[in-house]
Amino acid sequence: MEAKNIFVVSDSTGETAERLTRASLLQFPGAAVRVRMHTRIRDKDSVRQVIQLAAERNALVVFTIVSMETREFLLETARDLHVEAVDVIGALIGKLATVLHATPLLTPTNTLPLSEEYFRRVEAIEFAVKSDDGKEPRNLKRADLILVGVSRTSKTPLSTYIAGRGVRVANVPLVLGVPPPPELFEAPQERVVGLTIAIDQLLGIRQSRLKQLGMPIDTNYGSRDHVSSELDYAERLFRENPRWTVVDVTGRAIEETATIILEILKEREDPLKRASHPPA
Repeated sequence: MEAKNIFVVSDSTGETAERLTRASLLQFPGAAVRVRMHTRIRDKDSVRQVIQLAAERNALVVFTIVSMETREFLLETARDLHVEAVDVIGALIGKLATVLHATPLLTPTNTLPLSEEYFRRVEAIEFAVKSDDGKEPRNLKRADLILVGVSRTSKTPLSTYIAGRGVRVANVPLVLGVPPPPELFEAPQERVVGLTIAIDQLLGIRQSRLKQLGMPIDTNYGSRDHVSSELDYAERLFRENPRWTVVDVTGRAIEETATIILEILKEREDPLKRASHPPA
């Protein structure tokens, strides 16, 4: 079946519309879809070109444009050319203006002054990169969140995703026969989250990785007995440290696991307060 085209059109980076589109597409597994980005679309000529191309490709247009004039022009052009278009942000801005009794700026987000939140997110991402896979154990005391787990329990992608929320994340691999760094136990223990996973899923992930690397799948890394021993070791460590939160990542997307972790930590009297961070 020929893939359906979806154009994500934005006057900024298009990140919001793309995330919403891809999240919605998860409800249609197996659908043949091609998502194409059209960013920084801010004038009528650019809008007209994109909509004409959408008409030629029989594409659905999903857009986030804050300028009312440009937004209305896009919708009018789409109607004239019989292109289906979904306004992701316009209705919400209008409703917020009514509820807040305020006038919106109607300025593309990437042209606004950089905020304190932006710099916090950048700093958090840099922290996560420096603290990935057990590097820089001294950073553990400064982390808002510490993820621990055996190899391939999504520690690194989770760290990166959560860091994008402005949370400083470190992660520590649990390796059979190798004790964790002492700094792990010196850090605030309510900030430690142990990641666990069903053995069959972990085996599948590891064996796929070995195939990608051109290595035999019957090495220890992909052996059921060895993987079972690793998971048993992790479970023992989790039991020995009851103040740690344990989250099962089996069958969960990164976004879902991240939401669960952040909600659990918020319930623990919000330990993610960055104001109390010691200096780097």
